[in-house]
Amino acid sequence: MAPPAQTHRSPSPSQPSGKGEVSDLKMQLRQLAGSRAPGTDDAKRELFKKVISCMTIGIDVSSVFSEMVMCSATSDIVLKKMCYLYVGNYAKHNPDLALLTINFLQRDCKDEDPMIRGLALRSLCSLRVTNLVEYLVGPLGAGLKDSNSYVRTVAAMGVLKLYHISESTCMDADFPATLKHLMLNDREAQVVANCLCALQEIWGLEATKSEEASTERESLLSKPLIYYLLNRFKEFSEWAQCAILDLVSKYVPSDSNEIFDMMNLLEDRLQHANGAVVLATIKLFLQLTLSMADIHQQVYERIKAPLLTLVSSGGPEQSYAVLSHLHLLVMRAPYIFSADYKHFYCQYNEPFYVKKLKLEMLTAVANESNTYEIVTELCEYAANVDIPMARESIRAVGKIALQQYDVNAIVDRLLQFLEMEKDHVTAETLVLVKDLLRKYPQWSHDCIAVVGNISSKNVQEPKAKAALIWMLGEYAQDMQDAPYILESLIENWEEEHSAEVRLHLLTAVVKCFFRRPPETQKALGAALAAGVNDFHQDVHDRALLYYRLLQYNVSIAERVVNPPKQAVSVFADTQSNEIKDRIFDEFNSLSVVYQKPSYMFTDKEHRGPFAFSEEIGNLSLGEESTDNVVPAQRIEANDKDLLLSTSDKEESKGSIHNSSAYSAPGYDGSLAALSQTDLVSLDYKPTPNVPSATFAIDDLLGLGLPAAASPPPPPPVLKLNTKAALEPNAFQQKWRQLPISISQETSISPEGVATLISPQTLIHHMQGHSIHCIASGGQAPNFKFFFYAQKAEEPSTYLVECVVNSSSCQVQLKIKADDQSTSQAFSELFQSALSKFGFS
Repeated sequence: MAPPAQTHRSPSPSQPSGKGEVSDLKMQLRQLAGSRAPGTDDAKRELFKKVISCMTIGIDVSSVFSEMVMCSATSDIVLKKMCYLYVGNYAKHNPDLALLTINFLQRDCKDEDPMIRGLALRSLCSLRVTNLVEYLVGPLGAGLKDSNSYVRTVAAMGVLKLYHISESTCMDADFPATLKHLMLNDREAQVVANCLCALQEIWGLEATKSEEASTERESLLSKPLIYYLLNRFKEFSEWAQCAILDLVSKYVPSDSNEIFDMMNLLEDRLQHANGAVVLATIKLFLQLTLSMADIHQQVYERIKAPLLTLVSSGGPEQSYAVLSHLHLLVMRAPYIFSADYKHFYCQYNEPFYVKKLKLEMLTAVANESNTYEIVTELCEYAANVDIPMARESIRAVGKIALQQYDVNAIVDRLLQFLEMEKDHVTAETLVLVKDLLRKYPQWSHDCIAVVGNISSKNVQEPKAKAALIWMLGEYAQDMQDAPYILESLIENWEEEHSAEVRLHLLTAVVKCFFRRPPETQKALGAALAAGVNDFHQDVHDRALLYYRLLQYNVSIAERVVNPPKQAVSVFADTQSNEIKDRIFDEFNSLSVVYQKPSYMFTDKEHRGPFAFSEEIGNLSLGEESTDNVVPAQRIEANDKDLLLSTSDKEESKGSIHNSSAYSAPGYDGSLAALSQTDLVSLDYKPTPNVPSATFAIDDLLGLGLPAAASPPPPPPVLKLNTKAALEPNAFQQKWRQLPISISQETSISPEGVATLISPQTLIHHMQGHSIHCIASGGQAPNFKFFFYAQKAEEPSTYLVECVVNSSSCQVQLKIKADDQSTSQAFSELFQSALSKFGFS
């Protein structure tokens, strides 16, 4: 079969076709530079397009700079624009090349065509080269006095650019005074707007340096200037109107008559087609009437229709921005918008972020008169194939239920969700039923009757499983199978990865024990043993707390863990009123969209922490080798398990978490040996009237005394060098070259597992036995270490790979040695040191 024919695509005239493209362009531009033949401008256009295309895709075409400048000597405005674009791109990074443009830009600033004058002045000010500021003063001064409004508009913004390049040059040339004169006297509205924007920024920055600038900044809020701008308001563009409205919102009127005059003048802006103008006007109206309660409420009524129109008439992005502002207003005055709840019903073609915000709106406007209709609509969304939408709908129903007093119909709807047999619906509903029972305990009989039919095996999401476990413990007397369901969950303790679920499981089984002791006795013993040996610090601490409470006094433990139920009247709000007021003050800004004040997302100290990777491969060097880092790229493919990197952050963290002074009781995976002798004494001593701790609770829970621990074996005779040192490179090389002398599996004591909060704890322990760590890392339950040691009398090195599984208390060892004959002796010494971990 003949090979397929090669298809060749002809290169586009505006795309580069090879390495010689730039050289060809340079030659052709040079040929056209001085030509005045007919059609020259058309040829230049094609070449300029190619140059701009190359520049756009990242090809360096700075070598044709001089040719581009020579070809710019034309009256063709399209060529001028392309040349200015090219010059502005390369002049910033090549100040030397920028010098070549000064002459022709200054010449163009005096061109007869005002469009060319304006473009040249804009390009000249955009060079942003400090050494060239002296060349900007003259053209800027002429531009501010130009007869054409476009040139004056460009010159006004050019002054601001000059200020950012060189503040002293701008102030010495007295440009701010010229801008102020233009602002007050120019007939063109856009020139006035540009002067205002430039002066606001310049005087705002200069106000901290001089009292004169501070006075000038305050003069922008004077009554004559505000009235001057408002009287010319309709002449300005919509974006200039937004800037002026923002300025006017900072003005303090002298009396109510002045407020009404300003509002009457600007009322027609509420019907403007541009949403930014409408929101800026609304902000002004709200600010002006803050001290007038009755008028402020009327403003809410007046702005409702324009906002709802913007929501329905714009695209999804505009709808979201306007809805965010509506949500803020609804939180302050929900009764005003309660009759318009149907405007917040979700449309099938809306993006999820808009739907989610509309659900929040429906939750906020719900009251006694519209709750039934809103909940009915939300229940339709709960059956949606879009799972995130269904989840949010169920949460919205729950929030409405927590707000109302008559919740009969809402509870019935929620319980119907549990019969839909959809995992995500069941999960969200369980979380809401838990909150409902906390606020309305009188509904426990109806709710528990339905929840009791749900199998815990069908609930996998941590929050939902935690909610189900909470109900099993809180209403154990009403759920016949509660002790047995909890026992089955405890049997799968090690398979439960969520600390939240394990914490709820501990509390639930203790509560169940107080209500139904005989049936829960075995489950409680297993839960306490598993919890005390849990690798998560919170779970460990809670289990130890419950165990010590039970040892101290069972009746006191019941009062602590299972007090009388009290209904929760109000759930905590996620935002304080102070934060909400701060957001309201920043109306018509990103603060409303982000639902947080600006200082929380603009200042560095308020930015969230970086998300660091927690993969097991992130190993940290031991303390003695922190200066010798082996980059990851230097490790070969067949040595992926030998990862060496640095991180000393674990050290301080580990020392904090490992400061507890108790030894954890043992746990063998099912029932364990717990006893009073396994725990250090409490900080307080029982009073004579309180029964002292006895072994009765251990006997009750089936936790017998452990056999006396046999003393660790005496260390072998092999002596190690206490000051051993090994470079990471040498470690890697030896690890590749030496064969494995011993590969075996051993165990680590439960006390050692309890102490192994971070890798650094074991590193420091082994270092005390002259066994040093060169790399470590991982997270519970898997930790990985690379150790090394050297004989005291001769330069013989031992290398160890040690993988610790804290959940099974198993340790896998791989040992390599220069002297194979002493490998077994070193292995015994290593295991002897490891067996002491947790006892010292």
